Parts: sequence; structure tokens; C-alpha cells
Amino acid sequence: MVDLRLPSLRWAEPPEGPVLVLLDQTRLPAEEVELSVTDVPGLVEAIRSLVVRGAPLLGVTGAYGVALAAARGYDVAEAARSLAEARPTAVNLAYGVRRAVAAYDAAGGSGERAAAAALAEARALHREDVEDSERMAAFGRELLGELLPGGRYRLLTHCNTGALVSMGDGTAFAVARAAHLAGELRRLWVDETRPLLQGARLTAWEAARAGMPYSVQVDGAAGSLFAAGEVDAVLVGADRIAADGSVANKVGTYGLSVLARHHGVPFVVVAPVSTVDLATADGAGIRIEQRSGHEVTELAPGVSVAPVGAQAYNPAFDVTPPELVTAIVTDRGVVSPVDHGALAEVCSRSRSYQSPSGNGMMGS
Repeated sequence: MVDLRLPSLRWAEPPEGPVLVLLDQTRLPAEEVELSVTDVPGLVEAIRSLVVRGAPLLGVTGAYGVALAAARGYDVAEAARSLAEARPTAVNLAYGVRRAVAAYDAAGGSGERAAAAALAEARALHREDVEDSERMAAFGRELLGELLPGGRYRLLTHCNTGALVSMGDGTAFAVARAAHLAGELRRLWVDETRPLLQGARLTAWEAARAGMPYSVQVDGAAGSLFAAGEVDAVLVGADRIAADGSVANKVGTYGLSVLARHHGVPFVVVAPVSTVDLATADGAGIRIEQRSGHEVTELAPGVSVAPVGAQAYNPAFDVTPPELVTAIVTDRGVVSPVDHGALAEVCSRSRSYQSPSGNGMMGS
């Protein structure tokens, strides 16, 4: 049994050489299976196939991927390029890659010393992610208390944002879990999250293991929950946040934000500052990953739910404009109202923030 308090990714050094060991998220909840990856092409495939996924965890994975390439003597520059492009919407992936490459280059750009530096940077990012989760959970729970005095919240979440996407407790799910541990969670509504059911498969799995009161519903049922007054707040994560506060997250998030605004329900995004992309001005500049239509038209390979030859529109993400976001909870504080100035200011509080444009660090 895999303990969710342990990382979804770990570095191992068997006699035959270093490997990355991943919890295969495509096999959950039916099976808890680990996959050992020995090279960057294998890791890129694991990222694209969603064996490993989730914005913060992808950042850590990218950094460890560079360290793996360096330790095994592969071309680090080429490895970095392929890793950074494996999932283009998720800004954390390229962020982690850049940090490890910078450490590798600073240590000479070749040899054991440089490889050790890349690994040390990956481990540093790993530790930071654990700490970031703890801070976001605390900030988020405090914000819920301000927005919804009295506690006993009914929270709706989309996709998966728990320990499976992080080396800690995650992002949005970490806030819900903190509320649960404090006796403040009345119900967690879990969108099944089409097309890959990452809510039903993964968030429900995490909620069950944490002993949280939860219910899974089809994405299309969210509107009826709002109409019935059964949702007190929406908590979601993010894969990229543009400079103006536009939020790219799992497809279906934008619709939830519209419902929340119509019904007067707070819509809260939880993400570390490493997910903020100040180099992208607004949502129109965010590249949206398009996935295979088979994820929509088939329940499993060869098990169709649509006519043969049916065309499918399958964007992995959509973009929520900043005016529909009540607040963004980061590891450096809460941004509200959501705008360019407030986002830039919260990023400046982080020593490790690096613009996705590669223009260097911000802050002290």
C-alpha cells in the first residue's frame, strides 16, 4: 500500500544506476503500482501519458529529470528541451527544468560535480514544494474563515490537487484537508473531471484515505448543486497563471467560475508562485494542450462510447479570466483582488521565483 504521506516521485540509486520511481497515476484507484524510469525519453512519455502529473509535481519531476540525464551521461541540454516541452501548458515543468540546468551549468556544465549540483537543486525544489503546500493550506484555511465565518464548509473542487500533484499535501486539496482536520469541512464535492476522470479516480481516492466526507458528481451536475445552495466555495488549482491573473486549469474550470459568480459563491485558486507566469500578459497568450480524441470517445482502448470516426474536441485546459477569481492563494500570501500588480508583488516575496521567460530571479 502506497502511503500518500510519501512522495509520488522518488530518486533511487540501485547498483545499475540512478532511476526515478513514479507512482503510476494512470493505474489508480484500482492498482497502486510504481514505475521505474531510467532515461529522459521514458520520463517524457510518463509525463505525456499522465503517469506523473500536476503542476507542482511536474516542476520537481523536471528538475529530477535533468539530474537523471546528467548522472547517466546524456546530453543535458537536449534532455532539458524535451522535458520542458512535454506538457506545454504546465509552467512549473519548465521552471523545474531551468533551475536544475542553471545549477548544472554553474557547476561547470559537465562531469560528476555538475551532475551532483543538478541533483542537489532538484532536492532543494522537492523540499520547497513540501513547505509551499503547508503554507498554502494555512493561508487558504484562514481565507475560508474570512470569506465564510462560522465554518462547516461545503467545498467544490475540480480535477486533482492533493498529494498526488505535490511532494507535500498539494494545493487546493491541501486547503480542504486542513479544513477537515480542523473539523470545519461539512462536504467535499468532487467533480469527476472529464475526460480522464481525475477527480473521480484520484481526488476521491485521496479524500477516502484522509477520512473526509465527500461525494463524486458528474461535471454537469455542478450547476444543480449551486442552484440548490449546496456549495459554499470553489477551490481549484492551476497549471499556469498569466500576469493579469488569468488562470489556466483543467478543462471545465471556467464554467465553474461562471456558475460561482452567478450564485455569489467565492471562487478560489490555490497555486504556488512558481505557477505564475509574469512573462505571459494574459490568458490569450497561454498555449492550451490538445489531447487525443480517444480520451473522449473511448472508455478504454477499443471500448467506444461514440460512433466510429466521431471527431472530438479535447483541450486539456481552459482559461478563467481574473474578474471571475475571488482570490489566488499562493505560498507567499493571498492575492485579492486579482490583478497584475498584486501578482507581481507576491512573486517578489519569493527568493526562488524565476520568470518563465528565463530572465532570472525576482525578489530578495
